[in-house]
Amino acid sequence: MENQPKLNSSKEVIAFLAERFPLCFTAEGEARPLKIGIFQDLVERVQGEESLSKTQLRSALRLYTSSWRYLYGVKVGAERVDLDGNPCGVLEEQHVEHARKQLEEAKARVQAQRAEQQAKKREAAIAAGETPEPRRPRPAGKKPVPRREAGAAP
Repeated sequence: MENQPKLNSSKEVIAFLAERFPLCFTAEGEARPLKIGIFQDLVERVQGEESLSKTQLRSALRLYTSSWRYLYGVKVGAERVDLDGNPCGVLEEQHVEHARKQLEEAKARVQAQRAEQQAKKREAAIAAGETPEPRRPRPAGKKPVPRREAGAAP
């Protein structure tokens, strides 16, 4: 390939992979489960690509497969794909369960971080002499319902 600048972040590497292997990697939307051992296939297929190191590739693959959109795509009955988008095996139950646990843990971490940020904001407001308004928590599992325009069909 032409003399391309070195890819600096895992997100740039993922964008490169999505462009180079569009039937396997996606930059947005639900991601498809990847073939076990796809890292080695990637190394062979991008060999000679000076803008990409094995370390960057491994790091990007880790980010991609731990993303919420990838974990949502790991479902019972889903098929793994190779770099060309060809099916190469149905997910095993243990892999689906592992993905579910990873997703739950990630969501719990985000929720804890948000709660900590809210607590810090309240403390700062109290220290500044303001009275923070308590926010009612949204019931678990509920998402805000988009408002419909007047006259729109249900």
